[in-house]
Amino acid sequence: RESQMHSDGQTASVLFERGDGLTYNDFIVLPGHIDFAATDVGLSTYITRRIALKNPICSSPMDTVTENKMAIGMALLGGIGIVHYNNTPEAQVEEVRKVKRFENGFITDPVVLGPKNAIADVDLIFQEQGFSGIPITEDGTIEGKLVGIVTNRDVDFEPDRSHLLEEVMVTDLVTAPEGVTLNEANKILRQSKKGKLPIINEKGCLVSLVSRTDLKKNRDFPEASKDESKQLRVGAAISTQQADRERLAGLVEAGVDLVVIDAAQGDSVFQVEMIEEIKKNYPAVDVLAGNVVTTNQCENLIDAGADGIRIGMGPGSICITQDTMAVGRAQATAVYQCARYCRTRGIPVVADGGINNTGALGKALALGANVGMMGSMFAGTQETPGDYFYKDGMRVKKYRGMASVEAMERGGGKRYMYSNRNIKVAQGVSGLVVDKGSAYDLVPYLVQSLRQSFQDMGHRTIEDLHQALENDGIRFERRSPSAQREGGVHGLMAYDEPFREGGRERQ
Repeated sequence: RESQMHSDGQTASVLFERGDGLTYNDFIVLPGHIDFAATDVGLSTYITRRIALKNPICSSPMDTVTENKMAIGMALLGGIGIVHYNNTPEAQVEEVRKVKRFENGFITDPVVLGPKNAIADVDLIFQEQGFSGIPITEDGTIEGKLVGIVTNRDVDFEPDRSHLLEEVMVTDLVTAPEGVTLNEANKILRQSKKGKLPIINEKGCLVSLVSRTDLKKNRDFPEASKDESKQLRVGAAISTQQADRERLAGLVEAGVDLVVIDAAQGDSVFQVEMIEEIKKNYPAVDVLAGNVVTTNQCENLIDAGADGIRIGMGPGSICITQDTMAVGRAQATAVYQCARYCRTRGIPVVADGGINNTGALGKALALGANVGMMGSMFAGTQETPGDYFYKDGMRVKKYRGMASVEAMERGGGKRYMYSNRNIKVAQGVSGLVVDKGSAYDLVPYLVQSLRQSFQDMGHRTIEDLHQALENDGIRFERRSPSAQREGGVHGLMAYDEPFREGGRERQ
């Protein structure tokens, strides 16, 4: 069987020896021998030298992708989220703190309203965010004194949606004191038959909220990414600018596990100096450096002390760097060449960009990547920042590149070294993405797809897959344009994206 398998396809070194840049669509992985079930596949990996993940999934540090809700979801589901820096240092630090303070089942930043809000405000929250059961505080803020709660049953049959909430809210409340355990909160909910349990402090102010539906959904996350203190792991992006030294200090104080130095072209004296400074002043914090696409770039950043390398320059769905700057590299080629070098240095690599389906993620790992970083894959999910709205009858959210004009106006240009701040050259665009539901549904789908992909390739773990890559035990084949069309959906007038469909049967 071994010799027969090796008679087909090409090794990775032969696939890339011609020197032309390849994308994930330009090749396919040939199947291996299946002698195990998909459930036997293990996807544990490292994103940096010291930070392990149960699943090779990371959300991108974009202001329309990752804040605390996405980072919490990523960590609970075995990956990690990188909080963007297109905000004030204080705001980014608070996002990190929310992740580190998170306790499974407790909603620490619930949506609240005040007594003078109208029923129509509850309708809007339900329409945009899909939930009801709104705590009412005296001043309409999270820290305010709890005075009531409004649920669907309180307002469903009220014809006048302009009525104030103080007229319909329930004031005879079942609450729990700050410090209650999740098991105790669950018991109170079960006995009271309530859908929401507000947690209050000794002054009667709202601290957090426990939801019956969240308890059902979030009972257990055995693959959660946690630090030694059992807190969720989280990363945060910074630039190489001098002002971000202060930002970094706040992030470290908040407990950030991973710092991503976010630069479109990461091989610079500025990034080298930042890496050296972080490793000198905060040796317990791992540094993911980049972005790079060549082995020389990798060497410079690793020599400076980088704990992981982020690969990608221009392959993102909203990135136009290659067209605008005439600089970059096809992503599959970049991942293979950089990962091959980084393995010799014992440094994990993150494939950033170009992963727009589950197959591309499997291919990135097959070329040597340890983790896939994704933006467009998660854009439009409930956990991303921003509100849903309707466009041409479709429920959508904004998604934009950090080098889009819109994002740069808010500070996203920090990852691009401009000499004239009055002239900003866009290297990204803004767009809309359709509502994808929750990341808590999407990530398990991605993980199961990966397990089945690994089964088809004939490898049980990422380490096994990389060993096979090193030993020419995995074969590839180029795909012609017609082969690419044949391998995708064709011949249909319309079809649904299969993110939540079961797919074929597996053992």
